[in-house]
Amino acid sequence: MVHTPVHASWLNQIEIFFSIVQRKVVSPNDFTDLDEVRNRLRAFEHRYNATAQPFQWRFTTTDLDDLLARLDRHTVDHHEESSAALAA
Repeated sequence: MVHTPVHASWLNQIEIFFSIVQRKVVSPNDFTDLDEVRNRLRAFEHRYNATAQPFQWRFTTTDLDDLLARLDRHTVDHHEESSAALAA
């Protein structure tokens, strides 16, 4: 069982893992065949499982409140700019 923060979904965690795989396994390499890709992914999986540690979540409810306030300001500013452009 994995506890995720209330502001994150399970899919976010999968996206983070696939991002790690892409950066550390797939992107920096050219593979000649699928067996090579499979072997590299399995080696990464074994190493990752042996050394993985829980992510240290630093996004607090205060951070969420700040983010939502910034988004609200951005939405209001964008709406006012659109209204001014239409009036001109």
